[in-house]
Amino acid sequence: MKLPYRSFPVLLLICSLYSAAQETGYQAIYSGIPWMDPQGNTVSAHGANIISEENRYYLFGERHSDTSNAFAGFNCYSSADLYNWIFESIALPLQPSGKLGPNRVGERPKVMKCPSTGEYIMYMHADTLGYKDPFVGYATAKEIEGPYTFHGPLLFNGKPIRKWDMGTFQDRDGKGYVLLHGGDIYRLSDDYKSITAQVNKAMTSGFESPALFRKDHIYYFLGSDLTGWERNDNYYYTATALNGPWIKRGYIAPKGTLTWNAQTSFVLTVPGSKQTTFMFMGDRWSFPKQATAATCIWQPLQVEGHSISLPEFYEAWKLNVKTGEYAPVRSPVKTITAGDRRIRYAGAWQRDTLNTRSAAKKGASCSFTAKGRQLGFYGLARPDGGYANIIIRDKHGKIIWNTYVDMYSKYPAGVLKFLSPLLPNDTYTMTVTVPEENWYWVEKSGRRSGSGGYTVSIQNVVVRE
Repeated sequence: MKLPYRSFPVLLLICSLYSAAQETGYQAIYSGIPWMDPQGNTVSAHGANIISEENRYYLFGERHSDTSNAFAGFNCYSSADLYNWIFESIALPLQPSGKLGPNRVGERPKVMKCPSTGEYIMYMHADTLGYKDPFVGYATAKEIEGPYTFHGPLLFNGKPIRKWDMGTFQDRDGKGYVLLHGGDIYRLSDDYKSITAQVNKAMTSGFESPALFRKDHIYYFLGSDLTGWERNDNYYYTATALNGPWIKRGYIAPKGTLTWNAQTSFVLTVPGSKQTTFMFMGDRWSFPKQATAATCIWQPLQVEGHSISLPEFYEAWKLNVKTGEYAPVRSPVKTITAGDRRIRYAGAWQRDTLNTRSAAKKGASCSFTAKGRQLGFYGLARPDGGYANIIIRDKHGKIIWNTYVDMYSKYPAGVLKFLSPLLPNDTYTMTVTVPEENWYWVEKSGRRSGSGGYTVSIQNVVVRE
């Protein structure tokens, strides 16, 4: 049985310690919607990890375009609260030629600071566009935000490691490890620039997007099934030593939720004065619009003994980075149903239910104008869901936001699909348009996965006044 999202009515009347005039950006962690940085650009950082330094968090992830899967660089962002992300640099740009040059693939950047040298070491999966030349590469930098210098393959016994999905883990003693799909674990040298030993051999097939974290004396090893960029129920192993034995424990989220439509990438440990929170970081891939429509799924893991879980999906939640405490946001909202006359429809929209309007023909649009500080909408994600183009204009008609959201899900789910950051109090118009495009992927075998249509479904518009 496919389970719907358990969504909390969130968001738009969030209490704050500051006056409305002082509020900017985001006041919580939101999953499954595009994020905007202070310059108005969509945060583009997938296959990511986060490291902290001097009371600031640094996010490294894949830089994408909306037209190709070719390597476009790795981005670095920084944040003080994990809610609002400032673009720092293209930490490792597209190389003029070579293994991370034009028409190559670069994925899953992971950065660690080497304790023995103080250098920052970035690891990544490098490959051809057809995924025929995989290896784990590395780059180095003196400063955390870069620029990073690419050095080519990471060597073990003089040879590259020719696997694709990879991750990293730094243990409490400062030793660093590289993780590979299937469950391989390799220990890094003291300078983090080569491999000294294979600590654990692959214990299963698949097990992509590996991530590992530790609580007390237990290690937790997370991964996903081999389904390309299509979602699946991710699972995990536990052990009391990195060389095992590793015991398979089950799914991370309830079966059928497909890990809340995400693939694991990293687990961030946030230690605080009152508790430690372990934050699951996952990706909701969306080819070809990976730059704008692919989103992040960040959720607080429940960790108890050998058990970890994501039993509920939080659309919005707060995390106090000083105390380590977290809580879902269950604030009241002002909603306008899709059937409200203030929403202006153009094109071939149909009434699915009392509160849902859907369209699948190119150019169909709906618009809503309101005075306030934040606009968004809930929609029905569905197996035939397509992309929706979202444009927000100010009262002068100037575009202040232009992005896409992905309305696809393997099972129907009514969820928040778009929310702007807090804006100056003014009059804004939000327009949702059907471009008649959708998420898809053609696997090596030739099998196509992804959406079966172009439908955009609107349930409620939400406004913060």
